[in-house]
Amino acid sequence: MSKITIFIQTHGRADIAEAETAAAATVGELHDILAANGIAISGETAIFIDEAEEPLPGERHHPVNGLKHGSRIHVGHFKKIAVTVHFHHKTEKHHFPPGARVRAVKHWAVHAFGMPPKDAAEHVLQICDSTSRPASDTPLHQLVHAHDCTLCFNLVPEKRIEG
Repeated sequence: MSKITIFIQTHGRADIAEAETAAAATVGELHDILAANGIAISGETAIFIDEAEEPLPGERHHPVNGLKHGSRIHVGHFKKIAVTVHFHHKTEKHHFPPGARVRAVKHWAVHAFGMPPKDAAEHVLQICDSTSRPASDTPLHQLVHAHDCTLCFNLVPEKRIEG
């Protein structure tokens, strides 16, 4: 049986746990790994593999589909994050899974606002009412607070120095 390394990211915890599991793990085996890492599982807990759209099924005997070496396991209490993006005087809203990355939101927003590729390359997402511009590979669940399942971004020009 081949072993793989997975990385566990839990909403509300800054640390990332590293664990080994069988490549063909079941939901029950994954629950056991989470428990061994101090992560309590309840009926409200949602577990996502990488950027999957849907959480894992709750039955212990189900196989964990999509699990591979280096997978990120996202554990939290929400199944979707409601994202609002503002650009000029327009606003668009969409729901994303917790493991979706900031780059996926930008990609969606660029299409939603009909922005040409050249302009899109010169814009970044900035968290509303802040100066924070999270890296494109940041999972959305790391940006939400407490049990709030919402995020707000402004699509703003990236400042460049031309000379």
